[in-house]
Amino acid sequence: MLKLRIVSPESIAYDGEAESVRVPGILGSFEILNNHAPIISALQKGQVEYVNSEGRHMVDINGGFVKVQKNVVSLCVEVF
Repeated sequence: MLKLRIVSPESIAYDGEAESVRVPGILGSFEILNNHAPIISALQKGQVEYVNSEGRHMVDINGGFVKVQKNVVSLCVEVF
């Protein structure tokens, strides 16, 4: 299970667990699963999609950054 935190300058959009996270990377979207290799990547305008015990959720973003390390996924984004 991943620990996911999605923050924007205005608020915390989500802070909890997720089974998977799909983000719109600047070179194309990619999915983050449990035990993903450490990475820092810029994000472009698009949708962040994550799956947790309550189902599939989408967050529209206008860009930002993602950092993955030791099953912790941190997104700093501009939310619509």
